[in-house]
Amino acid sequence: MKTLPMIGIVLVILGVLSFVVPIPHTESHGVKIGDAKIGVQTQSSEKLPLPASVTLVGVGVLALVLGSRKN
Repeated sequence: MKTLPMIGIVLVILGVLSFVVPIPHTESHGVKIGDAKIGVQTQSSEKLPLPASVTLVGVGVLALVLGSRKN
């Protein structure tokens, strides 16, 4: 199978998943004084911005269309 349609399929799947699946993000905040360390770790989950998701799907569809054209 050709490479460009495979890339298009992957991009479309990632774009559709980015609409519904949040991406986990972890941050560590801490202070180290001598041998003592005090820290806090925060976790949050955010979805990709809508323009990024739409761009992934659009580029994936474009790659599928260009890959399926016969030379």
